[in-house]
Amino acid sequence: MKTYITLTFIALSTLFAAMLYPIDGYDTTGIKRLYRLQKMEMDSIANKRIPNGAYLKLEDIKLNLLSRKRDSLGAILVEDNDFARKIARITPGGNYSLAVLDMTNPDSLKYAAHRENVGYQPGSVGKIAVLNGFFTELAEVYPDNFELRTGLMCNKRVKARYWGTGDHHTIPVYDIDSDKLTKRQVVASDEFSLYEWADHMVSVSNNGAASVLYRETMLLDAFGRKYADLTEEEAENYFVETDRDSLTSQANRVVNQPLRDLGITEDDWRLGGMFTRPAGKYVGREGGSIGTPKGLMKFLVALEQGNVIDEESSLEMKRLLYMTDRRIRYAHSNRLDDAAVYFKSGSFYKCDREKNPNCSDYAGNVFNYMNSVIIVEQPNGKKYIVCLMTNVLNKNSAGAHMYLASSIDKVVNPT
Repeated sequence: MKTYITLTFIALSTLFAAMLYPIDGYDTTGIKRLYRLQKMEMDSIANKRIPNGAYLKLEDIKLNLLSRKRDSLGAILVEDNDFARKIARITPGGNYSLAVLDMTNPDSLKYAAHRENVGYQPGSVGKIAVLNGFFTELAEVYPDNFELRTGLMCNKRVKARYWGTGDHHTIPVYDIDSDKLTKRQVVASDEFSLYEWADHMVSVSNNGAASVLYRETMLLDAFGRKYADLTEEEAENYFVETDRDSLTSQANRVVNQPLRDLGITEDDWRLGGMFTRPAGKYVGREGGSIGTPKGLMKFLVALEQGNVIDEESSLEMKRLLYMTDRRIRYAHSNRLDDAAVYFKSGSFYKCDREKNPNCSDYAGNVFNYMNSVIIVEQPNGKKYIVCLMTNVLNKNSAGAHMYLASSIDKVVNPT
């Protein structure tokens, strides 16, 4: 497939053109693993990994706060005393911070928070900032045509190269012709469309995919409309020939300035750099990464308002966050099985083996961050957002997140 796009090619991609993203999204995105899920659904093949809430169609996914589009985030995120008391009763003590917004009735929002301004290392939740930066650059290049943006995502294919290597998380690689699904780590020769790299980054939280999409965000910023025709050699030369300090500054700007434009401060949420060590060959880190429940809540509210870039971009990012595979941590609560969930989880931990030789994965004794951000849409119309961040040492908090998810759902959705 050619790595440039023409008007004819884009027209075809919109007709024939994840995990997340709705199962019927293959025709518009070209994300191959969705073809497999869609085929299984059409052939009535049971898929025990997918709960009932994972079968929404593209047309079913909507933004919930469009009627509050002109309201400031400050006007929306005002605590409701009664709701806040109910959430406080079920919130554990210790290093827990959260923010909850019941948006079932957009005209009567209910907000509650606990230590919502405490900063945590966001881990993979920070990949949402990369997604936002990428969509921001697409809008800069094609400001008046969303189809050109998605056409580029469908048809521009790029290789991982060293940027995508070094992560233990696997990606799903599906061969349509042989109907074979393989789960493996990213290798340097892997070539996927921009849509598929975005899906690998968000759906299975692959760090290599995040660095690849981060790289492409920088290239979009640097080359503008010339990016569509950019060759692999030209792309690599840009990083070889550009001063490292300039690249580091650019990397920081393309993911963080879009957050500032939304009113999310540096102390609310910032991303310090790429997600894989090989990417540090040319691009350094700057400022460190931090996230707060309030900062993440600001982003998800703006997304539901259609104010993250524009309504079309907000909706497409929400689709990319829609879960259509096995649910983990907070999203694993069986009270959410019938709900549509839009979810990103992240963790970051460190073990001191001298203190505890048996210190295990996701149970760090130096620090042990686990974070969950989720939009829940129950079939009875209850809709809410939760941003939860914890740093509980010596314990895998996945179960605690799941139990708290059930408790919060009982408050918002008591039926």
